[in-house]
Amino acid sequence: MPAPYPQKFRNDVVRVARSREDGVTLAQIAKDFGIHEMTLSKWMHQADVEDAEKPRSTRAESAENRELKKRIRLLEQENEVLRRAAAYL
Repeated sequence: MPAPYPQKFRNDVVRVARSREDGVTLAQIAKDFGIHEMTLSKWMHQADVEDAEKPRSTRAESAENRELKKRIRLLEQENEVLRRAAAYL
């Protein structure tokens, strides 16, 4: 799997794509930057989500949700251990 592009590069490409002139397609911009058109489309969609232009959870929120779910699972396991220990006493 190729290494991901740096976030600064992604932001620059999205900025150029958003401020493109009439008649300039996303395919042309993607070709100029050496990326696939679908990659640029995904970056633009993600930027819209991050900028709160489209309703969806951001990467930070998704990461936080994953961490919280892990924490909940751990606490449930600890609770189960305590329940079983109390049953023996």
